[in-house]
Amino acid sequence: MTPAKKRTRTYDPVRTRTAVLAQLGHVRDAVRTLTPGQLALPTRLGEWTVRELVAHIGMAVTAVGRSLDLPEPPRQDAALTDWPFATSANSAAIDDFTRGLAAQHPDLDAYLADVEQGLVRQFDEHPGSRLLETNAGALPLADYLVTRAVELVVHTDDLNAAVPGLEVPYDRQALAAATRLLADALAVKASGGSTEVRVPPYAVVQCVEGPRHTRGTPPNVVETDPLTWIRLATGRLAWKDALDEAKVAASGERADLGGLLPLMA
Repeated sequence: MTPAKKRTRTYDPVRTRTAVLAQLGHVRDAVRTLTPGQLALPTRLGEWTVRELVAHIGMAVTAVGRSLDLPEPPRQDAALTDWPFATSANSAAIDDFTRGLAAQHPDLDAYLADVEQGLVRQFDEHPGSRLLETNAGALPLADYLVTRAVELVVHTDDLNAAVPGLEVPYDRQALAAATRLLADALAVKASGGSTEVRVPPYAVVQCVEGPRHTRGTPPNVVETDPLTWIRLATGRLAWKDALDEAKVAASGERADLGGLLPLMA
């Protein structure tokens, strides 16, 4: 019997665009309130300060425009789930670029306002089907915007972690997109059907080689909340620490995901 082929998840391009703009807006609203002292605070991202983190958030969004400025690739040669595994390839260049942006833009609110205006203009000028050359390969603009939602959610969490008392909200659709893409990436990395990973209310995936579950209660189950999942998938939280802090529930002999995480850094 031929195994059932997994369906590729699709994302509504209008909702994705709205989510990216909404999450960027939440970040901009928060940045407007930060003091010089708060902007100088360290983050969990190596030697970056909060100022450099904010500059990087803007850089992640302007990556859309930089890709649109390049010639359109002749064909799509990558899948959306390839992207999480390609994020660490240019880390040194990203670090240099981020530091340069932070130095060039002392007024971060004005910088993010320009980023937002540029993004809206690009939405008006280009269809979601327009192909872009990305670090993962050629992807449609609509798919690449899902990756921008992931970047915005992940770095919003970094920002909240860096500034005591700061509570930048998460757009529901942006959080859903980030959760789903990273869950699907796990299913690609550890293909199989023996373990069910649940991240309510946004994602459920089957993964890990072994006996495939077909009915009733799965023998191997992992369950956690969206932000914990995103932190695990991006290396912000270690698997053992999540278990020790009861932030993830794992049952069954194939429910240990520690060797599969993180998916991106």
